[in-house]
Amino acid sequence: MSMQPLLIELGVEELPVKALPGLAQAFFDGVIDGLARRGIAFERDDAKPLSTPRRLAVLLPGVETEQPEQHSEVFGPYLNIALDANGEPTKALQGFAAKAGIDWTALERTTDAKGERFVLRSVTPGAKTATLLPEIVREAIAAMPIPKPMRWGAHEYAFARPVHWLVLLHGNDVVDAELLGLKSDRFSRGHRFMADKQVWLSHPSDYVESLKAANVLVDADARRERIVHEVNAAAAQAGGVARITDDNLEQVVNLVEWPSAVLCGFEREFLAVPQEALIETMEINQKFFPVLDAAGKLTEKFIGIANIESKDVAEVSKGYERVIRPRFSDAKFFFDEDLKQGLAAMGDGLKTVTYQAKLGSVADKVERVSALAQVIAPQVGADPVQARRAAELAKNDLQSRMVGEFPELQGIAGRHYAVAGGESPAVALAIDEAYQPRFAADDIALSPLGKVLAIAERLDTLAGGFAAGLKPTGNKDPFALRRNALGLARTVIESGFDLDLKTLLSAAASQAFLAVASASPKDAEKLKAHFGNLLADASASTGNAFVLEQLGRFVAQQGHDLHVLDTVPVISELYDFIIDRLKGYYADKGVPATHFNAVAELKPASLYDFDRRIDAIGTFAQLPEAEALAAANKRIRNILRKAEGDIPGSIDPALLREPAESELAEAVAAAIDDTGAALAQKDYVSVLGRLARLRPQVDAFFDGVMVNAEDPALRGNRLALLRTLGDRLGSVAAIEHLSG
Repeated sequence: MSMQPLLIELGVEELPVKALPGLAQAFFDGVIDGLARRGIAFERDDAKPLSTPRRLAVLLPGVETEQPEQHSEVFGPYLNIALDANGEPTKALQGFAAKAGIDWTALERTTDAKGERFVLRSVTPGAKTATLLPEIVREAIAAMPIPKPMRWGAHEYAFARPVHWLVLLHGNDVVDAELLGLKSDRFSRGHRFMADKQVWLSHPSDYVESLKAANVLVDADARRERIVHEVNAAAAQAGGVARITDDNLEQVVNLVEWPSAVLCGFEREFLAVPQEALIETMEINQKFFPVLDAAGKLTEKFIGIANIESKDVAEVSKGYERVIRPRFSDAKFFFDEDLKQGLAAMGDGLKTVTYQAKLGSVADKVERVSALAQVIAPQVGADPVQARRAAELAKNDLQSRMVGEFPELQGIAGRHYAVAGGESPAVALAIDEAYQPRFAADDIALSPLGKVLAIAERLDTLAGGFAAGLKPTGNKDPFALRRNALGLARTVIESGFDLDLKTLLSAAASQAFLAVASASPKDAEKLKAHFGNLLADASASTGNAFVLEQLGRFVAQQGHDLHVLDTVPVISELYDFIIDRLKGYYADKGVPATHFNAVAELKPASLYDFDRRIDAIGTFAQLPEAEALAAANKRIRNILRKAEGDIPGSIDPALLREPAESELAEAVAAAIDDTGAALAQKDYVSVLGRLARLRPQVDAFFDGVMVNAEDPALRGNRLALLRTLGDRLGSVAAIEHLSG
């Protein structure tokens, strides 16, 4: 046997841009899997899928020319069934042997857990790889993720696009195969326009260079490198810097076989339009690369990627410019017309736009978010008047022509219209930043007002979703509540805002339930069941005062002599829902699940406080005493859980009989005194560091003291000591989670 390189190429009509990488990978994986399942050895090295819009290829540096010997075992009946009392074969054994085509005496025996049995072992020569490849390729094609296969001609087979040629080479030889109506050969095809002819391939190792000579770069990485180089060079020629996003680059890579950059331009008057709209048009609609100046501002230059090296580049440039001009003209018209109306005036139309059937109009949502923004702003040092103003304007651009044409510009367009309308820079920026983070890797809002709006917006969305019964189920999350929960948590944590999340959820939930009750008398009747006096005695903190004010409105509206809507179950659900989103957030940061669970068990009201505890438990876990103290706290929890009767509220020094318990009581008292101030200041690292010093006394106590003493007084006192110790050990996190 010997290794020979293998080349498989399917020549097709242009494949869908976004589907191409997945199809290429699936084809490659299918061939690799088919070889492996048949025991055919191969060398993969740095092999990877090769593809262009017109071809899918697999190129492996070495594949064995035949399978190894094939060993098989077919198990027959056990001896107690196969042989009678005289050792003669029964019908069961005779039937097994006859089916195998041999005499029963030629069968071998083997033993397993149930006993000895007959077995037919055989060895057959391995098949030639060339005879197996057609089926391997057929299986790989059948397994490709093609949601809507196309048919062409009068046959039954189908593929993502019509297939026009098939190359199948193993070493120097063509492997005979007929797939998708094509017979295999050694002829590929060159570039559709620059080298429209057959390309003869003598050997798989010639493939990449032979296609390159025919103006086809079959390696997507090579096309990507060429595009980046040429785009950057063209931008430098224009005196700017190219904007190259990963998504735009990947799509262009899969659009061309022989990329060539073309520098283009447009009229400077279009630069009066928000650059985001122009960039959106260039990247999303035309797959062009904008050129920015040193300050990151859009210039009047852009770069297109042609799939050909034209002899008249100027004509290609004119064509690209001609395509983009109408779109820019539309954007300018929308922008100018929106400016005439003004951002404030756009808000009138929000009253007729339904946000959600049970939660009212978009204007109703704006009012709820505005009220929440006023509550949050003073707590983080922002101006509540400006916060309300920004919230009142934040959704108005939904009524603009610009956002109607470019939905991705929501918030961005509002910022531009706010500036044009004379709003303060802080308010204008907040209108845009309210939507951050827009996607998983996006930054949170940077400005204080932007952060306030981002938090208020998400609080209302979450509370409204839960109040209206729109909690996510499975993969269904129409209001993107999971994404909103993570965006809220990230904004609070990464901003360092020490906000009481549960109080804010109360404020948001009270408004949401009021909206639901107002929308339907039937829902109002259901909500009455949730009324109670749970919050009637709540302190008049900013958040709770706001809750009571909203509920007072509900009472007045419904005409019932009731005081408080019991939103507590929903608040608890919302809190848990948000915390659950943080599992992945911290996992991505490398925080072990045990650390996360240790903090989550305490349910801190502040997410920023939650984050500080996560950091502290991470530091504590590195200490040599951590494991032992975690195990001790776990033991304490178990002892207290199983304890019978009441545990005294304090430790009685007179009942400390053993030296170890006296020393522990003294050490615990000292640790409580030493950590009180640090705990109040939320210096959790210092708290846990000080508690780590308790390990010798804790170890000595458990080694030398019987907690469940026969004397009830002694037993109660020792339990009180353990509870005091456990309370302080668990004051930062449930450290028992660190114990294996």
